[in-house]
Amino acid sequence: MFRNIKNYFNKKNLNDEKYSFLFDKPLADEYICFDCETTGLNPEIDDIVSIGAVLIKDNIIVSSKRFVRYVKPKSCNLSENSIKVHHIRECDLEDALDIENVVLEFIDFIGNRTLVGYFLDFDIRMINKYLKPKIGINLPNKTIEVSAVYHDFKIELIPQGFIDLRFNTILEELDIPSFGVHDSFNDALMTSMIFLKLKNTPNVKIN
Repeated sequence: MFRNIKNYFNKKNLNDEKYSFLFDKPLADEYICFDCETTGLNPEIDDIVSIGAVLIKDNIIVSSKRFVRYVKPKSCNLSENSIKVHHIRECDLEDALDIENVVLEFIDFIGNRTLVGYFLDFDIRMINKYLKPKIGINLPNKTIEVSAVYHDFKIELIPQGFIDLRFNTILEELDIPSFGVHDSFNDALMTSMIFLKLKNTPNVKIN
């Protein structure tokens, strides 16, 4: 109910009817899993340097339907700490694209599908930072946070226990291979595998 009310007012701010499809009913059993790599962890001052996304359809990761873009930072440089995390250097971004164009390509890719991610709120805040000035709205898509789904699954097994929500721990617990973290597409791919493993586990609820 709250999401419907929020989207009602959000849609009123849309300044380009071309993107009204974002408010349509989500496609059944289709999801977009995505991840952003950034210059830091503060959406107010940091920038996106890459976006990776993949389509999940009918319980299958459609790896041919992928979105991978490298982005020129707008207002800050890559720090030594961020390079240590995602291994993206200034020289790797010489042919990168402007975020204003990438963010519009991204919403064309995701459509009105439900978005899936790991600590997804941060990635959505980063996208909204550039999307709202372009078309007047924040992303209206339904979202699923895999760490929350995993937590609810584990707490049923060990009530009042400590649930380790670190990404590598979740991969290990669910017996999912690691492709090397902090690459936006690899992270999106591994997160989609986490999602499908949980989605197809008996008694796991996906809201």
